[in-house]
Amino acid sequence: MKDKATFKRILEYLKPYRSLIAASMLCAVISVAMSLYVPILIGEAIDHIVYGGVDLKAVRAVLLKTLFAALLVGVSQWCMNLLNNRVAYFTVQDIRNDMFHKLLRLPFRFLDSHAHGVLVSQMIADVDQFSDGLIMGFTQLFTGLLTILGTLVFMFRMNARITFIVLLVTPLSLFVARFVSKRTFSMFTRQSEIRGDQTAVIHEMLQNIKVVKAFGYEERAKARFDGINEELREASLKAIFYSSLTNPATRFVNAVMYALVALFGALTVLNGSMTVGVLTCFLSYANQYTKPFNEITGVITEFQNALACAARVFALIDEETEVPDDDLPALSEVQGHVALSNVSFSYTPARKLIEHLNIRVEPGQRVAIVGPTGSGKTTIINLLMRFYDVDAGQITVDARDIREVTRQSLRSAYGMVLQETWLRSGTVADNIRLGKPSASREEIIAAAKETHAHSFIRRMEKGYDTEISEDGGELSQGQKQLLCITRIMLSLPPMLILDEATSSIDTRTELRIQNAFQKLMQGRTSFIVAHRLSTIRNADTILVMRDGSVVEQGSHEELLRKAGFYAELYRSQYEQDAGSS
Repeated sequence: MKDKATFKRILEYLKPYRSLIAASMLCAVISVAMSLYVPILIGEAIDHIVYGGVDLKAVRAVLLKTLFAALLVGVSQWCMNLLNNRVAYFTVQDIRNDMFHKLLRLPFRFLDSHAHGVLVSQMIADVDQFSDGLIMGFTQLFTGLLTILGTLVFMFRMNARITFIVLLVTPLSLFVARFVSKRTFSMFTRQSEIRGDQTAVIHEMLQNIKVVKAFGYEERAKARFDGINEELREASLKAIFYSSLTNPATRFVNAVMYALVALFGALTVLNGSMTVGVLTCFLSYANQYTKPFNEITGVITEFQNALACAARVFALIDEETEVPDDDLPALSEVQGHVALSNVSFSYTPARKLIEHLNIRVEPGQRVAIVGPTGSGKTTIINLLMRFYDVDAGQITVDARDIREVTRQSLRSAYGMVLQETWLRSGTVADNIRLGKPSASREEIIAAAKETHAHSFIRRMEKGYDTEISEDGGELSQGQKQLLCITRIMLSLPPMLILDEATSSIDTRTELRIQNAFQKLMQGRTSFIVAHRLSTIRNADTILVMRDGSVVEQGSHEELLRKAGFYAELYRSQYEQDAGSS
């Protein structure tokens, strides 16, 4: 049932290309018709030679017809392959577009719980496998069926008795094809799943290669990869073993059929019921009749693999997306009043994180969020940006529940600088312009000067037009972070989120950046997550978090006077810094 549903989905994707498929079928008809006409011509030529002396003129005429028919076969097959490739690759393009658009709309809960390498494998390897099976199916399946029907018609016209012998042996080929196809689908599905796990491991190792080498994880990584590789080998061997049975088994059946046709045909020629030319033609048809069974069984095997890959592709496309919010109003003219009212949230139901949290932030206020690892600091940022929705309670911006406005308008109201930098392949200017595509070169330079990024950009080979690779590989971590900060300085959003925004910058540059941030934060509601407590002394309010709850709240001086948890954190960090110096 599952493969039937998958096949129906494939047909839906093929609908827009019905005209190309129809043209391909027409080419297939021409190709098969001419291929079946050639044996008749060859039989005529043989009869012209064997019976009544050699008639060279007649043989020459037949050979010219044969040449023309062969030319038509070649042209029609070339056109058919061209059309089939277009259908397959256009379909694959549509599927990949749908998959990518789905990825952009999947909730963070799904993305955080699935290995990214598996998703990459589904988009690349599985779709490629599906494409190969689709092309082979188009090229060989329809042509094969036409050839089988055409040869049967011609053979019945020549000699019905010998044709019945062919039909009696045919079910053996069909039995072999059915036997194999039943067993290969699950095997190819398993092969595809393991291939996805393998891609995930490779992606993980490459992404974190410095950590792998720094901690001497190479041997364990190799052992882990070898284990998955061994699983893939076993699964692939099983799938290929069954699929490879089809060709020799059907060839054996076909050889038996050809021998029977030759034997009974020779006897028919001897008693004068058939000419040598007709027997030659009949043998050619018997060979053409059996050949598609070999191809079709191969197509079935490939198509089972394609269906298995398509099922995984469609499973991703069918994943539940974020609730659409196109019909909701946009958040506009943001003042910056943010409130979390009785908010509860956990990533997994079994492990509670935030419960009954209440925070109220006035417009233009600078709010620092501190606390030990796992206390919920980054989770609050995820909830403010609506990367995750609260389980209970509500978050409001300017007294509007953030679930009642579009996500894009909410997120565009925040300027966000994270500890993890993100840059894309392109020029330095393009990366800075990401948050404000219409920005002029003068605006970009002005923003870079504010963040003190202008000096190192100017020293680059082509300045702002320097091409940088994905994630800015040739830049230092601090330089990448400066570009991300410049991006926010350029767009000037009404609210800011700074999550360890200066963690990778040296102390001297950090002081300059802090001055730039002070300008940027003036009149803007700002949320600052920081481990270095010295960087948040100027915050209007500091929220001290512990186990998902705000345990203390106040200014830096007020919290030190309380001599509570914050004072303990600050004192331990101060003593650590003093000891290290």
